[in-house]
Amino acid sequence: MARKPSKARSSASGPALTHIDAKGDARMVDVSAKPATERTAVAEGHVVMSKATLALIASGQAKKGDVLATARIAGIMAAKRTSELIPLCHPLALSKVTVDIETDAKLPGCVIRATVKVTGPTGVEMEALTAVSVACLTIYDMIKAVERGVRIEGIHLVEKIGGKSGHYRAGE
Repeated sequence: MARKPSKARSSASGPALTHIDAKGDARMVDVSAKPATERTAVAEGHVVMSKATLALIASGQAKKGDVLATARIAGIMAAKRTSELIPLCHPLALSKVTVDIETDAKLPGCVIRATVKVTGPTGVEMEALTAVSVACLTIYDMIKAVERGVRIEGIHLVEKIGGKSGHYRAGE
């Protein structure tokens, strides 16, 4: 049996984990005292494939249908259901979810970017990351019969705006 950490406090290595209580048990963070503010998160990921598979997607001739439209809808649906997938996430009334997918001949593949907004007491990073992840998985599912070696890469938070911790931008 794994040993639980004795405390979830700050240490020299960084701040405390917010989803762990003083006994080391997982918990949902209490956000009831936090003000509702506008919060935005942007996440991105890539689906890398052969040039031939990318051409198939771009032509709209994939056997399962419009790959990009299906992935876009899947990503939006996933953002809305994040709290059902990630155990300690709060259910949020999202005010905006966009999933943009562009083909990129240099990868070759697709670049997926999700932007999620909410006015509430907690951020939407997990919703943006979930949207990108599921959109990437949907692209894989729709083209796996043609190419099983497709890779999902680089899923990350690009930007977070709002909330107590302020503005975050990857690479800054």
